Amino acid sequence: MSVTERRQKVVKSHPRLSLEKQCELLEIQRSGLYYKPKGESAMNLHLMELIDKQFLDHPYYGVERMTDYLRLDLGYRVNVKRIRRLYKIMNLKTIYAYPKTTKRDPASYKYPYLLRNLTIERPNQVWQTDITYIPMWRGFMYMVAIIDVHSRKILSWSLSNSMTAEWCAELLQDTIDKYGKPEIHNSDQGSQFTSEIYIDILKKHDIQISMDGKGRALDNVYIERFWRSIKQEKIYLNPANGGLELYHNVREYVDFYNSIRRHTEIGKVPPDEIYFKKQMAG
Repeated sequence: MSVTERRQKVVKSHPRLSLEKQCELLEIQRSGLYYKPKGESAMNLHLMELIDKQFLDHPYYGVERMTDYLRLDLGYRVNVKRIRRLYKIMNLKTIYAYPKTTKRDPASYKYPYLLRNLTIERPNQVWQTDITYIPMWRGFMYMVAIIDVHSRKILSWSLSNSMTAEWCAELLQDTIDKYGKPEIHNSDQGSQFTSEIYIDILKKHDIQISMDGKGRALDNVYIERFWRSIKQEKIYLNPANGGLELYHNVREYVDFYNSIRRHTEIGKVPPDEIYFKKQMAG
């Protein structure tokens, strides 16, 4: 049965089965019941794709520098105001290195960053999460994912046409239900991850909360590497024409990434081999 056919079987007011249980039985994501790509003008969608590709390679490009790149290097008639708006839509956060003499104000953190100098040596010791913009044939969507840092396994992911805290919290709870809880959860300081609904789940399960410093280039590096991989190896090569096709493409790539793709940093083996081997050994 196709994903579309399974979605059509969901009854939102079923007398006995909750929406969550129906989606679980049919092996579909709850958020997927509602996806419809967000739209922009054809030119803005084109600019967003150009920005995304350049930003993957140069995540330190701020709005003004990206504007110069589009205007002076590529010849597009754009201004800073337009590019700043697209950065906001795409959820792009410029990273940069702090000078060694710079002291950051601890109050700028929602929670402290706990991973510095930490030896990560087992599954479910540290999870990282993030949201990224996903370009499509017509329109775009957002993707959130949770990665197990030790094994590099993508534990779960979801697609949506809006970046709500509820969307992210739903994925977090689903991941805990499936894999157990991590010792430490790391994210950026985005409003979704600092929201009451999200923080409450972490506190309820006694999970240590770690958050990146604003602008820190390496604090959330593992999930950032996954974004680069999925975009360069799948998304850009096969732009999806619709939300369901995007769901299928992402699911296919994540399965490949977890169970087949060999990762040099973990001994040239797939993440599943590390994650499940260590879990069974533990």
